[in-house]
Amino acid sequence: MATPENKLAFDAGWQYSPAPESTDHIKVRKRYGLFIGGDFVAPEKGKYFDTVNPATEEKLSRVALASDADVDKAVKAARKAYGPWVRMKPAERGKYIYRIARIMQERSREFAAIESLDGGKPIRESRDVDVPLAAAHFFYYAGWADKLEYAFPGRKARPLGVAGQIIPWNFPLLMAAWKIAPALACGNTVVLKPAETTPLTAMKLAEVVADAGIPDGVVNIVTGAGETGAAIVNHPGVDKIAFTGSTEVGRIIQQALAGTNKKYTLELGGKAANIIFADAAIDQAVEGIINGIFFNQGHVCCAGSRLFVQESVAEEVIQKLKDRMETLIVGDPLDKNTDIGAINSRQQLDTIESYLAIGQGEGGEMYQSSCPVPDKGYWCRPTLFTGVSQSNRVVQEEIFGPVLAIQTFRTFDEALTKANNTPYGLSGGVWTDKGAKIFKMTQSVRAGVVWANTFNKFDPTSPFGGYKESGMGREGGLHGLDAYLRLEA
Repeated sequence: MATPENKLAFDAGWQYSPAPESTDHIKVRKRYGLFIGGDFVAPEKGKYFDTVNPATEEKLSRVALASDADVDKAVKAARKAYGPWVRMKPAERGKYIYRIARIMQERSREFAAIESLDGGKPIRESRDVDVPLAAAHFFYYAGWADKLEYAFPGRKARPLGVAGQIIPWNFPLLMAAWKIAPALACGNTVVLKPAETTPLTAMKLAEVVADAGIPDGVVNIVTGAGETGAAIVNHPGVDKIAFTGSTEVGRIIQQALAGTNKKYTLELGGKAANIIFADAAIDQAVEGIINGIFFNQGHVCCAGSRLFVQESVAEEVIQKLKDRMETLIVGDPLDKNTDIGAINSRQQLDTIESYLAIGQGEGGEMYQSSCPVPDKGYWCRPTLFTGVSQSNRVVQEEIFGPVLAIQTFRTFDEALTKANNTPYGLSGGVWTDKGAKIFKMTQSVRAGVVWANTFNKFDPTSPFGGYKESGMGREGGLHGLDAYLRLEA
């Protein structure tokens, strides 16, 4: 197993990334290898790629580019580790998972700063949401490791084997926790691939795994791009695929797995409807709408990117939204006062800007806040569109940025019809002071998660997933265990 000494020997150079106040001590390695079999190792072909700070466009580190041979090595390491891991007493497995959670808590400031450096999200969100919630998932599933017989009474719960896991760039640490924690609790071993634009917290998590004493090969982390992910999906030694990302890639994975015996879960895109009725607490609803679409720069699959407002309060709500948008600060993600950080990459910024042009070309009226933005880096001011219809692309397609499309409605049935008129079905929200209206709407909206008088609230005990083009399967809660088990009578 890798010790701190021999891990540092792999690349003794450290790059200090200065940040305001308490984050100036954060260290990022100049180069990262692949985490396979308990050690950081060089890639077979010796290739590396840069990971860049989207707020400054400066290189943070060089990260190994895994080839098919590297993926094969990682899968074999996971397969070798599977036997001893699955034979280990479940309570012992739980202790290892618990240890990961505790070390994450101890290093939470470092995780938060690296998450913001590499991904562009405000430090407030990394510090107060992402890292605590990631640790909470490890704590939660550590408790289930020796209780599977109670989770699925009357059925024999058997692990699947080697789990191949591919995560996106918007919540890299949290998505890793969502996938690794239940897989380990069920007795599986793991080969994880983080997104190419945000690999650093996954590599920091690899250090935690090693320091927690997890047996070699139980958790393997390989970095790379689409070809690396495809090698994991297609590897015959992988028994389960868990993917979070775009609907387009999800379709490709589903086709690749057709005819195989591999179990899979796909958590894909979304175009959530947030519905405000005239009887809602308007100021509270406005805050919820702001959080629903501008949290993490709109880089959220369940973002409330469609807003439906009852006609009688539409003018008031839109004006309050514009006023609130003017108070939002766009800028340095490491500044605790920042509300909206940097767009994750140049490619994503180009996509967002193309949709801004599309929305205006379709006749929508665009409003952006007047806040200043830095000269360097990837930035997009908070944006909303009014005067759009159901057929407009900014209403139908996932933009994955801080862009809100607003429409009005008169009746309950009209709001419901518009909310369900989308190929996606991941999430939604309803704002009203009538309990009966909440129950009726939440039961009728075709979405996996529907919030009432709040938005973007998550808990390890609660399942998350969608319908239609938003994927299949659930993560979190007992459902998250089921995804990594073969249940027998």
